[in-house]
Amino acid sequence: MILAGSGCSSWTKAQKGAAIGATSGGVVGGVIGNAAGNTALGAILGAAIGGAAGAYIGSYMDKQAAEIEEDIQGARVERVGEGIKITFDSGILFDVNKSDIKPAVQTELGDLAVILNKYEDTNILLEGHTDNTGSDEYNMTLSQKRAQSVAGYLSGKGVNVARVTIMGYGESQPIATNDTPDGRTQNRRVEVAIYANEKLKKVAKDKTQEQRYNIWLSPFTNDVNGDNQITRRFVFCAEGATLLPVSRGSAPGVFNLR
Repeated sequence: MILAGSGCSSWTKAQKGAAIGATSGGVVGGVIGNAAGNTALGAILGAAIGGAAGAYIGSYMDKQAAEIEEDIQGARVERVGEGIKITFDSGILFDVNKSDIKPAVQTELGDLAVILNKYEDTNILLEGHTDNTGSDEYNMTLSQKRAQSVAGYLSGKGVNVARVTIMGYGESQPIATNDTPDGRTQNRRVEVAIYANEKLKKVAKDKTQEQRYNIWLSPFTNDVNGDNQITRRFVFCAEGATLLPVSRGSAPGVFNLR
């Protein structure tokens, strides 16, 4: 399904996630996640639940992404579906052929840890990637060590290790050509995927659960204003719902009650 409309460009990420999830039931995200080999983007899309619950999660992620973008200057922050993708160039985090985090960037990683701890109902995927210089085996090991270094630093700042998954992909997932220096620089990176854990998904579903009722509207009172008589009619709703004033008419209707 293609979603189109003049107002779509102004939608928030949460609203777009809800629209996609409502039409696909989250199936599309799961398929893309599997096809992408469980990369950062695939993990986020594969974890999506869609619909109103997906919009709830999207709002949660909007707030978190805004804080990350404000506090973490050395990374690219993207809101994707119901999650967040953060990309650090390896040159920012590490010296050449090294996996020890540079002292200059530790403050920013510490700030990231504070935000991750604030929004604790998420899972975190850390991925290391390299360019194609060096052997496959060397690059794979280096990418794993770099992802592990970031995970270890975050853990030292209080991030629960149970939330974190570590992957190293070496040179196998380039995002640019390896034929140019600029392309190789882009390929040397650490990606962070943040997406809802099962607790947050359950809360989102519970918060947005809708019940549908067939309700008959009946007259409540008449207000006379000059020559114009206005009939006010009210919907009788379940406990906790709001009485809704309705204009003329007494036909049965179906309403979503939150």
